[in-house]
Amino acid sequence: MVLEVNTMDELKDADSIRAHYGEPSHMAKAKQLARLDQHCRSFIQLSPFLVVATTDADGRMDTSPRGDAPGFVAVLDDKTLVVPDRVGNRRADTMLNVTANAHIALLFLVPGINETLRVNGTARVTVDPAVLAPLTANGKLPAAALVVTAEEVFFHCGKPLIRSDLWNPDRRVERGRFPSLGKILADQIDGGKAEDYDRGIEEQYRTRLY
Repeated sequence: MVLEVNTMDELKDADSIRAHYGEPSHMAKAKQLARLDQHCRSFIQLSPFLVVATTDADGRMDTSPRGDAPGFVAVLDDKTLVVPDRVGNRRADTMLNVTANAHIALLFLVPGINETLRVNGTARVTVDPAVLAPLTANGKLPAAALVVTAEEVFFHCGKPLIRSDLWNPDRRVERGRFPSLGKILADQIDGGKAEDYDRGIEEQYRTRLY
């Protein structure tokens, strides 16, 4: 069954959104900072994973995961972060977007902690060896790095992670319940074989993480 959404019930502007949701609390507004305080910096040092959101010149958005050992994102000062870009699939969606539209949003997660950290600001792409050298992992420099200037920083409450029960090990999905990436790609790309894709993917996971 296809659900038809009644356009009369849409919230189409800021006034209708605010009328529906009401005003945010004083705390919700006051917690937004213009810099990274000691708590933000400590959280980033604990974080092994974040999601990066960027937008191209036409307003099309993209999100991309980034992960490594805790503290892999360098905090240079109370306004500046450096996010390494490890070897990947060469799509470079995030980097291309940043060169067209510098605005960026980061969401940091720490396993076991339900609160998350949101950082909004601007970014630029660097390949400066002096910037990349401290980000070396497994003896290899990142391909490039995002230098992020923080403009809005705040902790997000834990309700989404509590509702999802994300950190509960008993909620982990058994791997066999979902097809391998090779099988998915074989179904999506004409002429491909699942076993060939899976073999190549496993090889990359072993030898091309860095």
